[in-house]
Amino acid sequence: MFTNYLIFLALNTGIFALFSLGLNLQWGVTGLVNFGHVAFMTLGAYTTVLLTLQGLSWFWAMGVGMLLAALLAVILGLTTLRLREDYLAIVTIGASELVRLIALNEQWLTRGALGLFSYPLPWQGAWSRWPAMILWTVLLGLSLRQLCYAMRVPVLLKRGLILGASVLILVLYIAGIVALYQGDYKARLLVLLASLLLGTFLILEQLSHSPWGRLLKGIREDELAVQALGKNVFIYKLHSLILGGIIGGMSGAFYAWQLTFINPESFVPLITFQAWIIVIIGGGGNHAGTLLGALIFWAYDSLTRFVLPAVIPLDGGRMGALRVMIIGLLLIGVLVWRPQGLLGKKEELTLN
Repeated sequence: MFTNYLIFLALNTGIFALFSLGLNLQWGVTGLVNFGHVAFMTLGAYTTVLLTLQGLSWFWAMGVGMLLAALLAVILGLTTLRLREDYLAIVTIGASELVRLIALNEQWLTRGALGLFSYPLPWQGAWSRWPAMILWTVLLGLSLRQLCYAMRVPVLLKRGLILGASVLILVLYIAGIVALYQGDYKARLLVLLASLLLGTFLILEQLSHSPWGRLLKGIREDELAVQALGKNVFIYKLHSLILGGIIGGMSGAFYAWQLTFINPESFVPLITFQAWIIVIIGGGGNHAGTLLGALIFWAYDSLTRFVLPAVIPLDGGRMGALRVMIIGLLLIGVLVWRPQGLLGKKEELTLN
């Protein structure tokens, strides 16, 4: 029972970590205030589900969903990236609600509020048990190698967090091996998610330290200075928005596979603001911080879901409000104590 819940928690953490990496590229690295990031997830989820229901392979269906998310990013970019930051935020949240309302009202396509269910899921079948176990072991090695590289950081806080992450990865590895041996489908989905999450993280790390990534950080810090150097700021902003949208579309496919049922209420604006909390806690512009922020967010969600009702006897509605208040206070504490986030750099602070 504990193993199954740990796999479930790891799936949610991984999906939101992947989703938040797209937002971190847009806001943390480039400085684009996007309050409608969930629109990319919505497109990715619905496109993947609808195409797999028509018989298309899950891999190609997810790829088409990512392409449609990129197309939405192009449309948003061409119409909003020349706006001021506050107007950009308003337009993006409006666009996300527009996508959700289309999914709600176009019942001939999405079945509206009734939602979609009983759709094909990836990597099913007993044959996939042993390949998944081998891939899970490879991912363990790659993750520990990345953490060993990060241990060179001399800051005590970061070293403590890295050691804690190493222990957690080992516990999750053991739970995953047990679940995979027992033939648990959710564990195989976790292996697939972890593979793409790690690949996305490593690609973003390389891009962020490339001349392209340094240019995006320059736009975040001083757009006029980058323009004065003769760079086309609009094109680079569009690059960031598109790549973040593609990552958001990918996370939407896994979100649909994890839920096994989707309807428009699965993609409310709250999901975007949960991603904002994750990025701010971990540190804007730091991709490893985004992974840490997702872990902290879902650990808090899990603990308060079971611990608070045992300590404070409140009904469901009041308990939900209390949990929101507590995470709000924790977020304020992080902004006061470390406004750059847990792993962010103070010299690259993007919070104004």
